[in-house]
Amino acid sequence: MSKKVRVGVIGAGSWAIAMHIPILLARDDVDLVSVCSRQEDAISHLKNELKIKHVTEDHKEVINKDLDAIVVASPPSLHFEHARDALESGANVLCEKPFTLTPDDAWFLDSYAKKNNRSLLIAFGWNYKDFTIEAKSLMEENGIGEIQHSMLQMATGIRSLLKTTSAFSSPDSTIMPDHNTWTNPRVSGGGYAQAQLSHAAGALYWLAPELKIDKVFSLMNFENSQVDLNNSISVQYENGSTGVVSGACSPDGANYGSSDEWSPRHQLVIRIYGSEGQLILDFERDFFWFYRSDGLEIKKQWPGGGLYECDGPANTLVDLTLNKKVENRSPAEVGAKTVELISTAYKSIESKKLESI
Repeated sequence: MSKKVRVGVIGAGSWAIAMHIPILLARDDVDLVSVCSRQEDAISHLKNELKIKHVTEDHKEVINKDLDAIVVASPPSLHFEHARDALESGANVLCEKPFTLTPDDAWFLDSYAKKNNRSLLIAFGWNYKDFTIEAKSLMEENGIGEIQHSMLQMATGIRSLLKTTSAFSSPDSTIMPDHNTWTNPRVSGGGYAQAQLSHAAGALYWLAPELKIDKVFSLMNFENSQVDLNNSISVQYENGSTGVVSGACSPDGANYGSSDEWSPRHQLVIRIYGSEGQLILDFERDFFWFYRSDGLEIKKQWPGGGLYECDGPANTLVDLTLNKKVENRSPAEVGAKTVELISTAYKSIESKKLESI
């Protein structure tokens, strides 16, 4: 493909305006044809500051622009409809997390994309960091034997956002996040588990694709909020291995190494233990440790390795559409596994029982 890639964005709120749209506008090989948003301040910003020629409140107007690629960054409850319509239009698609709210919808989109030769990516930024990519390579080339246990622990300083106690700063303070998108469970699908754990689970299930969820038991703390703020999830995988997933909505600014309200420095640790070795990634402190009992060991500090950045997914969407030889490091099947985890965790909260997939 020698022409410019014709791209559209469905759901231009604070995050898309701060992250995805600047990446697209900065590329000489992209024509950002159409953007859909329903936020008044966002619409004004898109038209007057970013000079986007076609801005609409109807996502079907974007779909009908004969686009090569579409970014879906609308509220989570609309992801399935918007991603399905985008794929059916013939476009490659990048969908924000959480991918969908139900596993059936997620696996449907994955299957549709594969059957129709579409690229479908989920916005898991950590999967495109060199820190994580090296770990993935070591897992593929050497492995740690059969995985027996995994631990995922994450905390993020977004308490004011999920409790709607104050305005929430973002990477670009020009447009404030819509609280309803984050705190109305009918729109967001939930709280911290949807908003943040989906990121981390996307990294875990990319690093260890053999992990297939069988059963889930969950405890959550809501603190008089409409949505969950803290999560404790136990997982049994099909191979018999166990897993622990922990999420905490920490106070604003509680990010290691930064006093700013918003920081790309998240508190995140992933540990995977196998019969022949282990992998430990501490994204908070840039610590990397791959170990095998046969003597192979790589242990190092990786300055900046764990910082969260989300330029990889949007750039990869464009590159794949240009038929460049790049890897989709956040495929829909990984996204579907994160949906299985979180959806089943919420089921367990309702039933107060161990729930099967």
